[in-house]
Amino acid sequence: MKKLILLDGNSIMFRAYYATAYTGNLMKTSDNLYTNAIYGFVNMMNKILTIEGVTHIFVAFDKGKQTFRHQTYKEYKGGRKPMPEEFSMQIPFIKEYLDILNIKRLEADDYEADDLIGTMAKRFAKTFDEIVIISGDKDLLQLVGNNVKVFLNKKGITDLEEYNATNFKDLMGFEAKQLTDYKGLIGDKSDNLPGISGVGDKTAIKLLHEYQTLENIIANADQIKGKLSQTLKEEKEIALRTKMLATLELDAKIDILEEETRLRKPNLMELRNFFEKLEFNSFLKKMSFQSSNEEGIEENVTLDEKKEYYLNDLPQTLAALKDAKKIVIEVELDGENYHKSSIIGIGLIIDQRGFYLDKRYIDNDELKSLLSSDLIIYTVDAKKTYVSLKYLGIDLKHLAFDVVLAAYVVNPSYITSDIKSIIERFMPTKLPYFEEIYGKKTTYVVPDETIVANYVLDKGSLVCNLKEIIDKKLEENHQTALFYDIELPLAKILGLVEINGFKVNEDKLKEVGEYFNASMKKMEKEIFDLVGYSFNVASPKQLGVVLFEDLQLGHGKKNKTGYSTSAEVLEELSKRHPVPRLVLEYRKYAKLYSTYVLGLLAEINQTDGKVHTIFKQSLTQTGRLSSTEPNIQNIPIRTEEGRIIRSMFIPSSDNNYLVSADYSQIELRILASASNCFAMKETFNSDIDLHANTAAKIYNVDLEQVTKEMRRMAKAVNFGIIYGMSDWGLSGELHISQKEASLFSQKYFEVFPEVKPYLDRCVEETKARGYTTTFYNRRRYMPEINSSNAALRKFSERASMNAPIQGTAADIMKIAMIKVQNEFEQGKFNSKIVAQVHDELIIDCPQEELEIVKNLVKKTMETAVDIGVKLDVDVEVGKTWDLK
Repeated sequence: MKKLILLDGNSIMFRAYYATAYTGNLMKTSDNLYTNAIYGFVNMMNKILTIEGVTHIFVAFDKGKQTFRHQTYKEYKGGRKPMPEEFSMQIPFIKEYLDILNIKRLEADDYEADDLIGTMAKRFAKTFDEIVIISGDKDLLQLVGNNVKVFLNKKGITDLEEYNATNFKDLMGFEAKQLTDYKGLIGDKSDNLPGISGVGDKTAIKLLHEYQTLENIIANADQIKGKLSQTLKEEKEIALRTKMLATLELDAKIDILEEETRLRKPNLMELRNFFEKLEFNSFLKKMSFQSSNEEGIEENVTLDEKKEYYLNDLPQTLAALKDAKKIVIEVELDGENYHKSSIIGIGLIIDQRGFYLDKRYIDNDELKSLLSSDLIIYTVDAKKTYVSLKYLGIDLKHLAFDVVLAAYVVNPSYITSDIKSIIERFMPTKLPYFEEIYGKKTTYVVPDETIVANYVLDKGSLVCNLKEIIDKKLEENHQTALFYDIELPLAKILGLVEINGFKVNEDKLKEVGEYFNASMKKMEKEIFDLVGYSFNVASPKQLGVVLFEDLQLGHGKKNKTGYSTSAEVLEELSKRHPVPRLVLEYRKYAKLYSTYVLGLLAEINQTDGKVHTIFKQSLTQTGRLSSTEPNIQNIPIRTEEGRIIRSMFIPSSDNNYLVSADYSQIELRILASASNCFAMKETFNSDIDLHANTAAKIYNVDLEQVTKEMRRMAKAVNFGIIYGMSDWGLSGELHISQKEASLFSQKYFEVFPEVKPYLDRCVEETKARGYTTTFYNRRRYMPEINSSNAALRKFSERASMNAPIQGTAADIMKIAMIKVQNEFEQGKFNSKIVAQVHDELIIDCPQEELEIVKNLVKKTMETAVDIGVKLDVDVEVGKTWDLK
């Protein structure tokens, strides 16, 4: 049996975008690329590809240009709002995804996607046993026939309702062939097509039952009673035009062969890279699990006899270690968080021989001593390996290679810690995925010991080959120093920072939680008093009814799940009524309570009262660190409530203080250096306030005459420039007209004439090379900068201006961390780095070392690198992270 799926690409991706867009909380990558439409589209495709018996598939898109319908009726689809930039930038990725799946897609001049689908349905009606059309557009219902079914989105993006030759009339009230007649009578608001005045659904269906077609209804207008008779005569041309425009073109001039639509296997490596690039971790995991189901693994596995692997042979392992100078270590844990997980076993590759020891054999003094000696260590993940073994009393001295980190430096676009995915970027491998060994998270089971041993040693045995390949790539990219002098040494230091931990005042945090809870209840009471009844404030659906139906605060944007109650909508409604403002306050406290209070409490180690966050070194494309479990880098600093949360972080003992060392305006200093802007460099090197100085020059006043408002405006421009902010964006930031913003920008570039040419160079060089670079040769790849999609191209152009600056700032902070830690170790200080948050380093410092450490850290950070512009570090001290 042959089954063809015809998919309306435009309809599905629109639905995928707007299914979540109404909340105002769009999915995006760590690099701020919006992905909610792509994610929804992938979800939909996953469902479609599981439809039983599918043998062929085709996806149609609109070309985005005017068609023959616009030529006939200029108002066709008039009044539609332009596509949001957040959506349009996702479309190329959706098409790329289909190409990776090897699914035929098409768009054609002068035709809509519906016409292409209609043509395909007619052309292959006799070729296929069944044709299934999937869309959200009811126009396609006119194609329903004996072997043609249409599935329309009912709710969300994966809930579909079937229309077929048997049930069509029961669902619609008329025959499929009468759909265009029906539209001619009632019109189609979505396409801005008018119908006959006063004719609704019931009247149209009644007329169609009696007269069958629109033409017959018009011909018998005299037989129809009442005002409708005259209306039909007066508006017949309108109705006939609407019918014509609603009728699909079934003979579009497209050249598609049946074989082109055959369902093929996807390119798994490209698909994996695609999911990694867009940070679709859930799809990556599903992909791994499906792979395991398809290929399977042997259950009765013994250690591979073709390789020299030893299982739990401690004497052989010790003997090999005594003669070794260089080894590969792979640590296997029973969870992802190595601060909380238990060790399953370790694999050692020594002179091409593999030694696996499970946890029973690791607590051996001689083994610990040998592993803590001057061995050169290669690993898959250096930080995980270092921390895991440090907890067991093993102190690895020379971490010399890290597969995950090295692959990240070569190309940070593919963000993953999955070793198989990384290996496949550089060489073919039969190594199984993690979930093929252990199963899904929900069914996680440690398998037979020999299976684990083979898996661990196979991973380890590939490390040396990978090192040779990746080292060549690093050299080609001039990134050897970036990896070996910055990233790799930092991995061990970050491991120490994580082990040090950051102490939290748990009792006070609970008190703060009670305060936030009480504030939420207070907001709730005020809201209920104003509304007149209680409801679930946290429910967008219930809130939408309250705001737009009961309080009647406008019409509201309604979706399948209810009205939009995003922050933007509530801000606007706050001008009309106090309830929306109270809801915003309620949401603020709810987020603080759930994310920061409950989130932090769950992560506090009950043994030492600290949180041991994991600093992700290979997650962002710019090189910045991020942190998880908990995410301490995301704690707000500008709000009073955010400062309250920061005040929960305290020194490790009463005798200690927290020292905060924060680079001042480092990105602007990098801009001054990169652009070689004389005026900006002179300002920084003379210790003059850049924002005040910028204001003085723009407003043409003396420095002493600069007001707070002038400085605020100049500050917004200074920081807006390095993020590629447009005049439109600047006008919104400064609450001025776009014309005023344009003049402001023009004046700014006159004050700092070298800046604009530098930013233009960044864009042009990225277009030519396909990537940006930092001062230290960190690359960020931007293939989308040459995209035909204007929104995506502009996004990449803005990012190309900022990436070199933000990436260089990240590199400088990493160099500074290495140097500060080296100073602490060489001076045998008891002070410890406990966190790094963007441009800030936080140190837990004993009182007796306070003055020395303050001066030492400031000097070390300010002289960590020489960029031709003076670096300045603000150092503050306090008994909490709020520095009070």
